[in-house]
Amino acid sequence: MNDHELVIQARGLSKRFGQLTAVDRLDLGVRRAEVFGFLGPNGSGKSTTIRMLCGLLLPSAGEIEVLGCRIPRDAEALKRRIGYMTQRFSLYEDLSVLENLEFLATVQGLGKAAARQRIAELLERYWLADRRQQMAGTLSGGQKQRLALAGAVLHKPDLLLLDEPTSAVDPQSRREFWDSLFELADAGTTLLVSTHYMDEAERCTRLGILDAGRLVADGSPRELLDALPGHPLLIDCAQPRQAQRALQGSTAVLAMAQIGASLRVLVASADARERIEDALRAAGIAARIEDTQPNLEDVFVSVTRQPVPAAP
Repeated sequence: MNDHELVIQARGLSKRFGQLTAVDRLDLGVRRAEVFGFLGPNGSGKSTTIRMLCGLLLPSAGEIEVLGCRIPRDAEALKRRIGYMTQRFSLYEDLSVLENLEFLATVQGLGKAAARQRIAELLERYWLADRRQQMAGTLSGGQKQRLALAGAVLHKPDLLLLDEPTSAVDPQSRREFWDSLFELADAGTTLLVSTHYMDEAERCTRLGILDAGRLVADGSPRELLDALPGHPLLIDCAQPRQAQRALQGSTAVLAMAQIGASLRVLVASADARERIEDALRAAGIAARIEDTQPNLEDVFVSVTRQPVPAAP
């Protein structure tokens, strides 16, 4: 990866809160117009990293350069070139949709004519034109999300950082939101998005998986799947819960999850299959075991060695 392609560069980035190390010597690079996804368990350091990249939180150690700005030295200059959106609705609930956007335009220093034109464009783009006079606090979750996105891109930022932005909305709203993100990427905006959803992670051009503040995997979804050290199996049997109990504690098993009437098992290697068969046979469980295609949950479990976090 050439340095001139990078919008975000972090080297040896660390953040400590007393005795707790939230981010531990993180090296990160994000290319221009890339949709980079951050995955990780709760407490893995995703939000802390994003806040340091924004200049909102001082690192304990390491170097950060974002859009050519050195952080924290150039944090104020950087704020005019980035957008930031969190999972919590951060606009004013007692102002209307239009009033919120007009206020943000003033904060961003947009002139009245430019602000009026840009706001009208965003109201149409994010399906809020008929809600312009509605109080923001009375909007649905999906509408609030679209308003927050409109506010984050009002000043046409070069980089948009989103911290679990879809955690409180329905699946249809999530799909529409991601369509909007890809429109921004197509127009040249770089996006860094943290998420708990595997279907969202699959849509990213590149993924970074954090665990205990460290980057434990980095690559495109396809590259991560191809490099999966574990091997997924699908077990069909009449008693999947009993099968799960029979395999609990086996050193051959990295993770298990019941999928309908089947049991999906991630084993450490392909030759562990015989040990699985022996354990089930010893428990008196008749089962058909088949190889299955790996998915990003398998990658997540393999590199973090813990269950995939439940979606909020």
